[in-house]
Amino acid sequence: MNNSIRFLIILIASLCFSLNGMATTIRCTNIDYANEQLTFYAFADPISNNNKVAFTLQFNSEGIGEASLQNDKPVFTFSEFGIYRGMLLLEPGETIDLKLPPLKKKSFADQKNPYFQPISFWFFTNSGEMLNDKISRFEQKINELTDKDFNALYFQQSETAFKRLKAGIDEAFPEKGSESFELHKQLRLKLMEADIFRMSPEDYSAIFQSISSEFWGHQSFKTLFDKTFDKQLSFSAKAIGGSKVSAAVAGENINALLDFISEKYKLSGTIADLVLLKMLHDGFYSNEFPKSAIKNMIASKHFTNNPEIKIREAAKNITSKISFLETGSEAPAICLSNLNGKKLCTNNSQEKFKYIVFADVETVICKEHLKYLSRVNELFSKNLDIFVVLRKTERAGIDSFFEENEVPATVLIDSENEAISEYKVRSFPQCFLLNEKHQVVFDDAKAPLNGFEQQFGTWLRNELFMRQRNQSR
Repeated sequence: MNNSIRFLIILIASLCFSLNGMATTIRCTNIDYANEQLTFYAFADPISNNNKVAFTLQFNSEGIGEASLQNDKPVFTFSEFGIYRGMLLLEPGETIDLKLPPLKKKSFADQKNPYFQPISFWFFTNSGEMLNDKISRFEQKINELTDKDFNALYFQQSETAFKRLKAGIDEAFPEKGSESFELHKQLRLKLMEADIFRMSPEDYSAIFQSISSEFWGHQSFKTLFDKTFDKQLSFSAKAIGGSKVSAAVAGENINALLDFISEKYKLSGTIADLVLLKMLHDGFYSNEFPKSAIKNMIASKHFTNNPEIKIREAAKNITSKISFLETGSEAPAICLSNLNGKKLCTNNSQEKFKYIVFADVETVICKEHLKYLSRVNELFSKNLDIFVVLRKTERAGIDSFFEENEVPATVLIDSENEAISEYKVRSFPQCFLLNEKHQVVFDDAKAPLNGFEQQFGTWLRNELFMRQRNQSR
């Protein structure tokens, strides 16, 4: 291929790329954030709760950061930094100068609290005239009006008070805004109405029928969608006549379930497919339905070959989520440095079972669990390798604890939270039992003090007996 042809191909490709998306530029100057990095995420889909990186705002030593994003439609993004969760709705082709709050990092207690919830807010911009500014003002106004009439709204369930709130919103925002803003306004008010009047999902679910899939990744859509259809498969199966729903799930009858959604929620077409995926996702984790049937339906051509790409993506994400670290699946190898700085991997040996304990030595409960590993090792050292994967803390505290207690384990330090993130660890301690081939043995391995020795001991006796019997045949 000569240079002229190569140049022509590159030119055509770049032109196509520029036509398919417009560059949105995000800028910020704030000395508090010097040398900091804010990663902004977008929802991978409305169901799986997986996120994907949208862009990264890297600040230099003077607190100046800039990033860009190619998008041809409004994109909702968010970033969690310090004690905050900032939300940003990006419109194509705009240049946005962000305002950031004073940097306030998590306290020690916040870092150790598995239930910590960051303070959510919508970013303001320096211009004050961007879409996000309007949403920010809308949120402030709706909170102001809610606080003013809180008792009448939530305790007396007053329709007059709710109409007064809506009138206040219309007065504050008389002009019609962009489609993104109008949808946000509509869904936020519907969420409030559903909460105030304790509405059943079927009382308002038809609102979703007219919403284009391009808005499925917006926060207001996801919030109302979650509230409306959360655990609805389990609820419907337990209701009067719910045996039909249970039978449809067990029989992998997608058409029957779509008919049920059409009849109860007044939804059809692509949005009904999304609702069904949400129900199947929640039903899988409820342990009330045959998991194999749910997995088969999600993997069916109805979803994987669906004409709507966002349905296909959601089905793929859900399949990946529900099969991750399930019994029999191969667990990702953990390769980290030990206390001596030597890099080790959990899959280096295939001689023994592997008990992996994710822990934080700055918490008392983790220390007690780690101390009990001496008893676990005493019972199972012949068949079990023990690994402790530590959340990053002060190195002096780590060294002194393990020197004092002589914990019989290979200690790996996850300084960048890579393994913690990959294994989706949310609280400490969290444990996994793998076989010699690095495959998951239990969906839920017990922690050392929570009955692991009984769980593993009973299973190990049976496993070794079965292996011995198979060899003798």
